Amino acid sequence: MSEAGAAGRARGAAERLSEAVGERRRQLGTAMGEARRQRRLLLVVVCVALLLDNMLYMVIVPIIPDYIAAMRGGGAAGPSAPAGGNGSGGGGNRSLLPARYPPASGDNEDVQIGVLFASKAILQLLVNPLSGTLIDRVGYEAPLLAGLAVMFLSTATFAFAENYATLFAARSLQGLGSAFADTAGIALIADRYAEEPARSRALGTALACISFGSLAAPPFGGVLYEFAGKRVPFLVLACVCVLDGLLLLLLAPPGGTGARANMPVGTPIHRLMIDPYIAVVAGALATCNIPLAFLEPTIANWMKDSMGASEWEVGLTWLPAFFPHVLGVYVTVRLAAAYPHLQWFYGALGMAIIGASSCLVPACRNFGQVIVPLCGICFGIALVDTALLPTLAFLVDVRHVSVYGSVYAIADISYCVAYALGPIVAGQIVHTMGFAQLNLGMGLANVLYAPVLLFLKNVCQMKPSHSERNILLEEGPKGLYDTIRMEERKGTGKSLQPGGEMDENGMGSYHRDLKGVSEEDSSDYEYS
Repeated sequence: MSEAGAAGRARGAAERLSEAVGERRRQLGTAMGEARRQRRLLLVVVCVALLLDNMLYMVIVPIIPDYIAAMRGGGAAGPSAPAGGNGSGGGGNRSLLPARYPPASGDNEDVQIGVLFASKAILQLLVNPLSGTLIDRVGYEAPLLAGLAVMFLSTATFAFAENYATLFAARSLQGLGSAFADTAGIALIADRYAEEPARSRALGTALACISFGSLAAPPFGGVLYEFAGKRVPFLVLACVCVLDGLLLLLLAPPGGTGARANMPVGTPIHRLMIDPYIAVVAGALATCNIPLAFLEPTIANWMKDSMGASEWEVGLTWLPAFFPHVLGVYVTVRLAAAYPHLQWFYGALGMAIIGASSCLVPACRNFGQVIVPLCGICFGIALVDTALLPTLAFLVDVRHVSVYGSVYAIADISYCVAYALGPIVAGQIVHTMGFAQLNLGMGLANVLYAPVLLFLKNVCQMKPSHSERNILLEEGPKGLYDTIRMEERKGTGKSLQPGGEMDENGMGSYHRDLKGVSEEDSSDYEYS
């Protein structure tokens, strides 16, 4: 009887343990499902923020002519001029698709317009080192929310601006907001999508939103400005900005306890800057964006002078380029999923395409011809960005600490270098050397830089460092959140004991069942 009683008690204990493990597994499965839904919604928040930033960057283009007229003494800025008015800011002469920087008649006005368009990138360039460090210390959500708030103030200032000084202040304020919103948003994506190929897909989606924002802004601003007034496009963007911020507050309150509770201190930005691998990637990002940044303010006048392009042709110049950009993102994401060890090659190929396309631009003689190299430039930029942005996160994972604010601040600095110089320097280069020489120089720079990416060839073979983050996770889960994060890293890669027996913690079946929870939830460091 004593043996039967002992056996019964053992069976009862085993059943209770099995029920406890099953309940724990159900809790974790539910929580992980909620975490995956949350990160998808956070991806939407970040994409909307990037879309707004780039729309605000370009929506001002159709509004500038009226301010130029006002500065010339032609009257107050606004769409009140008759449709057939004779001023340069008149509605009849304003294209609804002016994807270009508006020309000015005097050298002083040229300088003013160039500084206005460059001021956003210049301030963003100066603030990024500070914003990256702050993001590493306080997390991603609070700086993203702060960036959205500043962007809202900038958009509202644009709506009520009546002179150049206010426009300059609004443009600079946008740069301040972008330094926090853009960097924190991209870093948040890299943190929440810690595995491949999900990380590349998420970053590719963000890049597509950036491209769409730049494309949609001029017609969006031109149409609303023409028919509803200059304030309406900015007020619409401001309302979307508020809704995006409210959604972020609902999903991840900046003051809530979450990932930052157990996150280590990130690597200082100055140490990341001297990492040779990160420096190579940053150089590639800056170089590949120079043709786009330098062509935007110069190609309109060149098309008018060399081929007699009309206003609508100038306005539609960049419209077709959106589609090869999205195609480039899609192709790179698919190739990276199948052949992740060739990320460096995709970037080098993109730079070669950019270089060849830049050299072809001056040879074009009509509107149809010029579309082809511009599409090639945007396709190449998509290859470079989509291949190298996830590489930055991987380099931080394997060589430093998996905190991404500073490394994506470096990426943002790379973009800002190109877009800060473009509006100011490009026109002067065309004036002194010529449009053809500008394009040949940009093309040659990209072709020569492409072989440098061979330096990244063996990055995929690097092993992850024993970072502070891993040490914290090895101390054992201290709550449901830590358990989820630990299992995202260890569950799918952990080999099971023979026969499905439980280990000493009674968690063998738990790991086994968790293995199939999601294809996306794999190890942080699976790259090749």
